[in-house]
Amino acid sequence: SRLAGMGDKGDRSKTQNVGLDLSKYQDKSVRVKFSGGREVLGILKGFDQLVNLVLDDCIEYLRDPDDPYRLTDETRHIGLVVCRGTAVTLICPTDGVAEIANPFAAPEES
Repeated sequence: SRLAGMGDKGDRSKTQNVGLDLSKYQDKSVRVKFSGGREVLGILKGFDQLVNLVLDDCIEYLRDPDDPYRLTDETRHIGLVVCRGTAVTLICPTDGVAEIANPFAAPEES
């Protein structure tokens, strides 16, 4: 047949498990980055297989008006948020994370 092999889902569906297990971060603080540059910090309350997220007690990090990909020190409290999975680019737990100096950056001259 012209479409040989098309529709043979038997083998793939048994082995294909692309789901992301976020259950270990449930009720813990996570930082989420979105396509377009927005970033929020909140408590992960729920998620599904499409990475749609429910975050509680959410804080948005405001961006620089001149450079939308650069964050400022300003934040705003936005409360309970439902995040669409297609917009999520990164999910990072905040426990055990520390900011360090970039070892690859050129040393600053005084």
